Amino acid sequence: MRRNLAECLLELVQGDITRQQVDAIVNAANSRLAGGGGVDGAIHQAGGPEIMAETNRLYPQGCPTGQAVISTAGTLPARYVLHAVGPMWKGGRQGERALLQSAYRHGLQLALENECASIAFPAISTGVYGYPVDRAATDSLEAVIDFLRERHAPQRTRFVLFGPGAYGAYCRALQELLPE
Repeated sequence: MRRNLAECLLELVQGDITRQQVDAIVNAANSRLAGGGGVDGAIHQAGGPEIMAETNRLYPQGCPTGQAVISTAGTLPARYVLHAVGPMWKGGRQGERALLQSAYRHGLQLALENECASIAFPAISTGVYGYPVDRAATDSLEAVIDFLRERHAPQRTRFVLFGPGAYGAYCRALQELLPE
């Protein structure tokens, strides 16, 4: 599914984020930047040890929830990995929406600062962090759409969703937010 926003293209695809031919891929990282399972584990496995070595060197204190940091992409086809830390779901009354949207905005801002014309996001916080996929779809897409409308960049923003459930949730949310 695709939507145009002025000079920008917003895409939803089902697939593997580690295979995306974009300038930057976003890692759903933990605050220690310590690697883990899910998207985080897949990115570190596919990109090799250079990613972890660089994050350990550059960010020994990790990254706060709602923010993002940048590293090499190692052997991935992207130029950079942007490590965005989303919130753990605690029922929706602990500022989770604001933190999730902030993580996406920080990722987009880092992409612009590093002259990335294209970026690929996963469904941050929807795995072991327990953020309900339907809510995450709406909350993350709202943040990205607002950013693209305001900044008119990056040129291509892609959500790479693992599995038909997440893809369907994001398609429904995008259709509600930006009807054809």
